[in-house]
Amino acid sequence: MLKSLFVTLVIFFLVPKALAKTQSFDDLFQECLFTSIKTANKDQTLKQIESDCEKKIAKKHMGAKELGAISERMIKERQSAFNPYVITPHKMNYILPVIVTNALNTEAYSDYSNWAENIKDIEAKFQISIKVPLFTSTFLVKGDQLFFGFTLESWWQIYSENISRPFRETNYQPEFFYFIPTKWHPFDTNSGIFFGLEHQSNGRSQLISRSWNRVYANFLFEKDSFAFSFRPWFRIPEGDEPTTRDVIGDDNSDITKYMGHFELGMAYDWRKDYEISLKIRENFASHHGAIEIGFTFPLWGKLRGYAQYFNGYGESLIDYNHKQQRFGIGIALTDIL
Repeated sequence: MLKSLFVTLVIFFLVPKALAKTQSFDDLFQECLFTSIKTANKDQTLKQIESDCEKKIAKKHMGAKELGAISERMIKERQSAFNPYVITPHKMNYILPVIVTNALNTEAYSDYSNWAENIKDIEAKFQISIKVPLFTSTFLVKGDQLFFGFTLESWWQIYSENISRPFRETNYQPEFFYFIPTKWHPFDTNSGIFFGLEHQSNGRSQLISRSWNRVYANFLFEKDSFAFSFRPWFRIPEGDEPTTRDVIGDDNSDITKYMGHFELGMAYDWRKDYEISLKIRENFASHHGAIEIGFTFPLWGKLRGYAQYFNGYGESLIDYNHKQQRFGIGIALTDIL
């Protein structure tokens, strides 16, 4: 079922507009830059002219009222999107050399080698997340975009010398998502909508295999240095039979009981130096969910310090039905805003 959905999505989005004769964002920017330079005040710098062009294009082609942190990021991403020497980040990219938990999940590994007795409540964690734009110009509506994204999260038992420091859990998350800017400006915000299809798996087999597929919508609002998102989702069923030693079925049929049906996200960039982020998931029927708080701060160059606190269910797929508190400290390579 997932394969057919991916094929349908690609055909629906790529075929009808593959030959669309619309200008790319880079074309629009270069055209604006050329026109503005000819008529610019002699006191204006090139940086000021570029900033003015970015604002004009954002207002005309993305429906933005005033540029916020996310609009600025999207504009800069569009300018370098098809540069072969630039990798565009998707979610945050970070390394936490130290992350500790107050409730280690040994039960998940009780039937798996000797891990249950030897894994430690302190480990390392990192996340790598990138995205690739799939077309250069307007597709269905002005300012829209289609992406392929990939996120990898890994938890590394680097301090467990008795079991050769294995990667305890790695989650792989490929996705297709489509972005539409809107001209709706509640409370003077800019808004947009994402529609996505994603798969998430830990790449394991049999009793420690975890995976799910879902479709989602993400309603995004921004104003100045503040962003808010509401992302509901629907889990695509994988059959009625659970996975056993002999049968490959649904690895985690009750995952939405713990992961919920939506996520609220917020981010605030204070003085371009300090960023606070918040994620909340909840299932109101089971009263299970999670909260994650992140904080980034300057270090040196492009590197930023990053502290992360998590409380609830589903920090990783193997822990989807296990409640714990975790705190980590390390380095962020990219921010949210």
